Amino acid sequence: MLSLIVKTIRQNLLFRLYKYYIIDSILIVKRFGFKELWKRRGLKFLLIIVSYYLVRDTLLYVVIPFCIARGLF
Repeated sequence: MLSLIVKTIRQNLLFRLYKYYIIDSILIVKRFGFKELWKRRGLKFLLIIVSYYLVRDTLLYVVIPFCIARGLF
C-alpha cells in the first residue's frame, strides 16, 4: 500500500515537471528561439541539462561497463 502511494506521488511529480517545465521550454524555443529561452530560464536550465547528461553518460559509459567487467551483471 505504501509503495503504491510513493509510486503515485513520484509519477505525479515527474508528470508535473514534464508538463509545466519541459513542454513550456520547448514551446518557448519554437516560438521565440534559444535566446528567449536563455532569458527566461537562464543558468538553471543549462545546469539541469548538463547534470542530466553527466549522470546518464556516467552510468552508461563508466558504471555499467565496470560492473560487467567485475562480473556483477
